[in-house]
Amino acid sequence: MLIQYGYTGYLSKVSNLSKPADEWVAGGMPITKMMNIERRNGQDKPVIRKALVELDGNPFKYFAANRDKWAEETAFTYPGAIQYYGPSEVCDLTTRTLTLEHSN
Repeated sequence: MLIQYGYTGYLSKVSNLSKPADEWVAGGMPITKMMNIERRNGQDKPVIRKALVELDGNPFKYFAANRDKWAEETAFTYPGAIQYYGPSEVCDLTTRTLTLEHSN
């Protein structure tokens, strides 16, 4: 729909991913909204800011609490392909990182 209505320079996005799928909100966002001006080689350049790991965030704390165990044993989750139809317990799952980001 973004292209159909002439919205060039936009990225499609989905918000509220930590909520059930029927509460997700599709939309668009201008690429420029993601940009910062940084000085590179003596000139100001528009760049997308680096997304660094937040060491005080829940996802990293979860990793830090489990990394010794994970270094010794095979413990991974393979969710399979993304499914857009079927029972909600399969289709409406959010990622582990997103779940951790929104937990207390």
